[in-house]
Amino acid sequence: MANKVKKTKEELAVSRAKAGRKRKITLEEKRLRQIYEKIPKEQKAIADGLIRRAAFMRVTLEGYEDDLGERGSVEMFSQSDKAAPYERERPVARLYNSLNSNYQKIIKQLTDLLPKPEEGTAGKGEVDDGFEDFEAKR
Repeated sequence: MANKVKKTKEELAVSRAKAGRKRKITLEEKRLRQIYEKIPKEQKAIADGLIRRAAFMRVTLEGYEDDLGERGSVEMFSQSDKAAPYERERPVARLYNSLNSNYQKIIKQLTDLLPKPEEGTAGKGEVDDGFEDFEAKR
């Protein structure tokens, strides 16, 4: 009979958190795939990697947002017991800003892969202002 190792409450909580995070990433991937379903087949391979990265990034950003909301973006820090503490940006705030910037770039790349509306045809609820025609002539 195999020796079963009991998990501690902490290990179970970590395991549940990882499963929940993975589930959120999967749901975000599905959401993004629906949004970007009109990307041409020849560019789907490129989009697939971008969608996976964007899903991971968005879920991670949400976690950072929760942390920043609870603990703020600055903290008191001291180099030693003798030095006076000073306010500094928390590392998670820096990570959040960097990751958010990269997330926005990926979303832009995905949006740029979508086919452009045909000339003279505006999307639902849009008015054709002629900008695309102007841009094409430049």
